[in-house]
Amino acid sequence: MTKRIVGGLALAAFLMAGVALQAHHSLAGVYDMKKESEVAGSVESVKFVNPHGSLTLAVKGADGTSTSWVFTLGSATALAARGVGRTGPNALHAGDQIKVLFIPARSGAPLGFLKSVTMPDGRVVQISAGNAND
Repeated sequence: MTKRIVGGLALAAFLMAGVALQAHHSLAGVYDMKKESEVAGSVESVKFVNPHGSLTLAVKGADGTSTSWVFTLGSATALAARGVGRTGPNALHAGDQIKVLFIPARSGAPLGFLKSVTMPDGRVVQISAGNAND
């Protein structure tokens, strides 16, 4: 009886570990980890949520049209550890004019994994080293 219980618990733990590993996605599946790009624009929104926050930036093209770029951020916890949040000197607000360094989407879509932000006052704030744990 004890062997069955221990065996059942071991099997359940094994299955749960497999589900957890599949749930955490690879950045390399979406983003081209060998490239970096920069764009500048106006902050539309910032969301500090787990497991990943997001920044939406309105970027004007040469023809004057605006494209909304969406950048994946680290978790709210990882951002807070870097001094990035809703308030404070590293806070971003709708309308702020910023420049971002990011890892672009493989598909060419206006998506990226954010690495750093050049703030309106010229300071550069490191957001991520470019790995899934950021």
